[in-house]
Amino acid sequence: MADRGMDLSGVPKEVRDHLAELDLELSEGDITQKGYEKKRCKLLAPYIPHIPSVELSLPDVQLTPGHSAEHSPSPEAPGPSTSSAPRSHRAHRSGGARDDRYRSDIHTEAVQAALAKHKEEKMALPMPTKRRSAFVQSPVDNCTPPDTSSASEDEGSLRRQAALSVALAQSLQSPDYWLNRSLQGSSTSSSASSTLSHGEPKNQPQPQPSTAIADVLAHLRIENSVPPDVTSSTPQERGSRLDLPPAVRGMSRVQSRCSMLDNTADGVPVNSRVSTKIQQLLNTLKRPKRPPLSEFFLDDSEEIVEVPQPDPNTPKPEGRQIIPVKGEPLGVVSNWPPALQAALARWGATQAKSPALSVLDITGKPLYTLTYGKLWSRSLKLAYTLLNKLGTKAEPVLKPGDRVALVYPNSDPGMFWVAFYGCLLAEVIPVPIEVPLSRQDSGSQQIGFLLGSCGVGLALTSEVCLKGLPKTPNGEIMQFKGWPRMKWVVTDTKYLTKPSKDWQPHIPTANTDTAYIEYKATKEGTVMGVAVSKISMLTHCQALTQACNYCEGETLVNVLDCKKDMGLWHGVLTSVMNRIHTISVPYAVMKACPMSWVQRVHIHKARVALVKCRDLHWAMMAHREQKDTNLSSIRMLIVADGANPWSVSSCDAFLNVFQAHGLKPEVICPCASSPEALTVAIRRPGARGAPLPARAILSMAGLSHGVIRVNTEDKNSALTVQDVGHVMPGALMCIVKPDGPPQLCKTDEIGEIVLNSRAGGTMYYGLPGVTKNTFEVIPVNQAGAPIGEIAFTRTGLLGFVGPGSLVFVVGKIEGLLSVSGRRHNADDLVATALAVEPVKTVYRGRIAVFSVTVFYDERIVIVAEQRPDASEEDSFQWMSRVLQAIDSIHQVGLYCLALVPANTLPKTPLGGIHICETKQNFLEGNLHPCNILLCPHTCVTNLPKPRQKQPVGVGPASIMVGNLVAGKRIAQAAGRELGVVEDQDIIRKHQFLSEALQWRAQTDPDHVLYVLLNAKGVAVCTSTCLQLHKRAEKITAALMERGGLNTGDNVVLLYPPGIDLIAAFYGCLYAGVVPVTVRPPHPQNLTATLPTVRMIIDVSKAACILTTQPLMRILRSREAAASVNIKTWPTIIDTDDLPRKRPPQIYKPPTAEMLAYLDFSVSTTGMLTGVKMSHVAVSTLCRSIKLQCELYSSRQIAICLDPYCGLGFVLWCLSSVYSGHQSILIPPLELESSLPLWLSTLSQYKIRDTFCSYSVMELCTKGLGTQTEMLKARGLNLSCVRSCVVIAEERPRLALTQSFSKLFKDLGLSSRAVSTAFGSRVNLALCLQGTAGPDPSTVYVDMKSLRHDRVRLVERGAPQSLPLMESGTILPGVRVIIVNPETRGPLGDSHLGEIWVNSSHSASGYYTIYGEESLQADHFNTHLSFGEPQTLWARTGYLGFVKRTELLDASGDLHDALFVVGSLDETLELRGLRYHPIDIETSVSRAHRSIAESAVFTWTNLLVVVAELSGSEQEALDLVPLVTNVVLEEHHLIVGVVVIVDPGVIPINSRGEKQRMHLRDSFLADQLDPIYVAYNM
Repeated sequence: MADRGMDLSGVPKEVRDHLAELDLELSEGDITQKGYEKKRCKLLAPYIPHIPSVELSLPDVQLTPGHSAEHSPSPEAPGPSTSSAPRSHRAHRSGGARDDRYRSDIHTEAVQAALAKHKEEKMALPMPTKRRSAFVQSPVDNCTPPDTSSASEDEGSLRRQAALSVALAQSLQSPDYWLNRSLQGSSTSSSASSTLSHGEPKNQPQPQPSTAIADVLAHLRIENSVPPDVTSSTPQERGSRLDLPPAVRGMSRVQSRCSMLDNTADGVPVNSRVSTKIQQLLNTLKRPKRPPLSEFFLDDSEEIVEVPQPDPNTPKPEGRQIIPVKGEPLGVVSNWPPALQAALARWGATQAKSPALSVLDITGKPLYTLTYGKLWSRSLKLAYTLLNKLGTKAEPVLKPGDRVALVYPNSDPGMFWVAFYGCLLAEVIPVPIEVPLSRQDSGSQQIGFLLGSCGVGLALTSEVCLKGLPKTPNGEIMQFKGWPRMKWVVTDTKYLTKPSKDWQPHIPTANTDTAYIEYKATKEGTVMGVAVSKISMLTHCQALTQACNYCEGETLVNVLDCKKDMGLWHGVLTSVMNRIHTISVPYAVMKACPMSWVQRVHIHKARVALVKCRDLHWAMMAHREQKDTNLSSIRMLIVADGANPWSVSSCDAFLNVFQAHGLKPEVICPCASSPEALTVAIRRPGARGAPLPARAILSMAGLSHGVIRVNTEDKNSALTVQDVGHVMPGALMCIVKPDGPPQLCKTDEIGEIVLNSRAGGTMYYGLPGVTKNTFEVIPVNQAGAPIGEIAFTRTGLLGFVGPGSLVFVVGKIEGLLSVSGRRHNADDLVATALAVEPVKTVYRGRIAVFSVTVFYDERIVIVAEQRPDASEEDSFQWMSRVLQAIDSIHQVGLYCLALVPANTLPKTPLGGIHICETKQNFLEGNLHPCNILLCPHTCVTNLPKPRQKQPVGVGPASIMVGNLVAGKRIAQAAGRELGVVEDQDIIRKHQFLSEALQWRAQTDPDHVLYVLLNAKGVAVCTSTCLQLHKRAEKITAALMERGGLNTGDNVVLLYPPGIDLIAAFYGCLYAGVVPVTVRPPHPQNLTATLPTVRMIIDVSKAACILTTQPLMRILRSREAAASVNIKTWPTIIDTDDLPRKRPPQIYKPPTAEMLAYLDFSVSTTGMLTGVKMSHVAVSTLCRSIKLQCELYSSRQIAICLDPYCGLGFVLWCLSSVYSGHQSILIPPLELESSLPLWLSTLSQYKIRDTFCSYSVMELCTKGLGTQTEMLKARGLNLSCVRSCVVIAEERPRLALTQSFSKLFKDLGLSSRAVSTAFGSRVNLALCLQGTAGPDPSTVYVDMKSLRHDRVRLVERGAPQSLPLMESGTILPGVRVIIVNPETRGPLGDSHLGEIWVNSSHSASGYYTIYGEESLQADHFNTHLSFGEPQTLWARTGYLGFVKRTELLDASGDLHDALFVVGSLDETLELRGLRYHPIDIETSVSRAHRSIAESAVFTWTNLLVVVAELSGSEQEALDLVPLVTNVVLEEHHLIVGVVVIVDPGVIPINSRGEKQRMHLRDSFLADQLDPIYVAYNM
């Protein structure tokens, strides 16, 4: 850019001002490089007429007169950044709040070199998938995927489609080629390269990204899923594949979304999208990790974590033990005052006109000057007012020694000085704090802790500040979060009282009483007060005066906060001691005019300036070529944060620019300080022309092991550190090990600096326990013996002593991240992240680095603010490159990288990032990132070794003998005998239910068997024995007339829950046909539910359908035709208005082994299975239930269940006819309109036994839990309920049953009432809690053992324990045994195995049409491999165990309890261990308050977690790290993919069970429309 060379002195001043503003905007990152160049050219165009066009590509090396052209770094001083020179460097940096401290060109080059190394590896990280609505941060153009659903017909999209079809034509020779390629790890939209996705024509030259990874990532741009166009009128052809279970909760949305055609317009298979990404992720994971993992330590029973073996090549310290370093003696000067107040009194009296403090206004012009006379008189007035005018003489509010908070903004140092010295004169203890800006201010609670621990009840402030504080509606100052109650006192002069003539302040000689308290925030965020005694304060001022060689009457420019740290020590205390004129440049002025402090130095010929690296950087950036700046007056430029290793480059760069303005190299004086020890070391100004101190160039790898090694081999991972001078006068310094006992370090070891000095802090006020560990440390030698009597203070600084006793600081304890035994410095990681060209991505360089403890080690998290205009690709590319850079330079893996929207990280009072609060937000899920990348696979290296299954070399029999020898029982249990029934039981003579109904209709015709309730609780339909018999006859007659059926044909019953269904069932039995009950389709959701109905009809080869008129209309409707072929339904008979006809005869089966009915059900794994129930099984099952629940004709039971399969069907349709009891039927759907229906029925009819499903119980718990008082007031009483049984085919949901019991205890529900039943496909009812048996017991098992298929009972509350409830008492006539599913041998009772059952009511086999009976036959008739070879068993497909309890059963024996753990088909085999999805899901649902429901499944060894988000979409990405953390912590598994979806997306069947396999299929077919999909690296 040629205009840079021109002399700007001829340009008008306002143009120069505009240019300076532009420079600042660029440095702050508020403007892009391109925008900057454009605006700059525009401004300068009138003044450069001879240049027709401005060439943008030239590097702009400044060669202005008076500048040396040799800006190249000299070999002796490595590390100066030539920031003033090539502007190209500046383009890659967004300046501002933080990054200036970490700016280093050498480091930037190192990072770029490290990234270039990765070039060859081509990391193909899959990009996360986002829903478009979720984050509107990126411009829409970047998000519109080039598919047919983007219906915009603008030129750009047409051009893009044309270009895309060209690209596709090139890449898609054939569909096979495409599929193969997509499976090799490229992605579905790999053809749409990044150039095309912006709507540019194909023939443009492609801009080459800086590294190959950018190319790879650009090609991996996976287009965001756009919801398909739901308005299209051609729904997708579903085929008859069973896609979804009947009436899946909330599936209507998902179904309608699936109208997206299988292929997009270009023939790209849509559903390969997700699987391709997962393939990509797998490819990424297959690469070897960088650190070679040592062999894992494995102890089967106890231990989890891999203990890394020490690496023999780890560098170890080799030097001798360090000798304490002594500072120069503190000189004794005769006229030093006896106390600091005395110095003020002296100057106030003798030098009243002498200026003490000048304050600037916001524009950088002097606002007012406070003279020593004014300072003295106002402080005196304040001291008098504090002691005498608050309260009464008898009861003063303040006494000497009380603590007082000082609340003044930085922009008002004058008021602060007066308040501070007023407190000293009144002998009250000032506690300066930041002005609280809002009730929820970052860290305000911690400030409250400080005020509480210091016992502060009074705050001094200025009138202006008080007006600005947040108020309550009635005008009082708000009570800030965590603060004690405060009285506020305004200290403006007009409110102060002049002291009476006889009053004089008491100024004692400095002693060990506390003078003031300075606040300090710890790494955890706690704020503590460091007390500084009067003698320490005075000694510190003396030591600073000696070290800095302050003279009376000098001028000092202070840019630092005057409330604490160097700003207070130099700018308020030492300056008054030496009658220095301080010019205060507040932070607000610096933001508006970054050059202001340099101008003040020039105008006032200041001798000393007190700054931070930030101020050097800002001045340099805003520096315009002013001839009139002269810094030659400075004898000492004190760099307060010179101890930060990254300060080197700021100092060098500043010197480079301002050396031409008279700045001498030797005046730059970095120093090191800590709140506890005050100033630790400071560099003294060197002699003119003397060589500058040398730098240390250290190896980062060495530093991570805590040793000092000069960096030789890899220049990329070097850290250049400057010294912070010598230790303070009168101090003694040691270096001790940072953790463990304070053992002295060796000379080549990094340790914590500890200091002994009279000039340090004395304690943490009010916290004696913490004080001891910090202020009273006695170092010990190698042998552990103390080296002397003197106590040292820990400074929190890490460093070493170099040649010539120079002190070097390499970091702070609070920024230390200890990962796998190595130490990394947060600041170093920030510097590396910033060197990865963040200008496109990171907002103002705001990056926070901290560690969180997950799975027994610290894990590093980086959070950065993302620029509002950053695109998804830029952000993702930046994140993946930061990963590589940090891996390469620091050899450490990152656990999580998150980008949050600009300006959303919590801020410290001076605008930095509040790290602690950020970490808290991250862990609580309140960070709300807009981009996140987790890399657990690479950085979690301490997982236990995967379990190797031992081959069973031992025969089954010897295992059994082994169990017997070990005293373990064989795990088996049985219900009581069915017994011989007495003769008078007439039912015994009727083996068939059809006969039982006929017998009841004759002997007891008017006995009411069934009552059906509607939503209002009104009986809409009842049926006596005779009525039911008559209705069944009518249906039989219709079947015989119209059906044209043969005996044994299958007939589908399609009815809503009610009595029609029961009548139709018996009508079929009377007609000799086999009924198949099917849940009717949902009228509002035919696309989801009708295909299932169709499938059961097809699979069962039904010859006829019995149904109601409304359902018949639906089956033949146009809507139904959209989902299934309605022309091929079998005969449909509606049974609503049948004529009164009796069938010619009622069929009686020749044998009881004949088929009674088919029971079809969708299992949780999505398998549709129908089982055959014979007449003998039906009657035995009914008899077993009758015995267990003591059912007689005088009893009433209430049923709130779905009546279509399993035990629910048996209780609804069969049991009453067999036992004669009355059943009150409550269709579960009615509860949706009237929640209390079921409970009020129990209360109204005084029901003793009721049966329900988990869905019903959950509805009541969630919907009525808060209304128990209201229900009680309505007279609802559940004390009558003796047993409430949940009918299910799964592990009992203990949390749900317990909360149900607790919630409704107030309504009289007995805590013993709730229990569960257990059934499976092979046997509809194994367990059912009856009336006689003992209460169900609960045990706690160790989850680690359970994964190894072992059962170890632990105490309640033990870590890693899982509570399990017995699944009800085993039914009469049922035997169970626990079997090893592989060897088929019985197991001992300490093992988890498959539950096998032997019972005469087991089903007689699967009903399938594919002739696969041979595969499934062993589910029904199988033998143990030893033990009882002759018994026939049925395999339930569920894992469980049997435990003998202390309780007695009905026969007086010890009770054996059966515990069901989960379905064998659902278990996940990961790392050689067996996991149950429900356990992982329980952990996931606990991870964040917004997770409504979750489901897990595996895909090619990757664990996929799907979580439903009930909160706002802003929270979606908060869930990703929390879910990953909790699964790692509690289950020792790494989550591969986290999918965040809307509530209701996880399919749930009628029994309330999750359909995980359907979910998996939908995910892989890309049908979930997720809010966010995160692929963990």
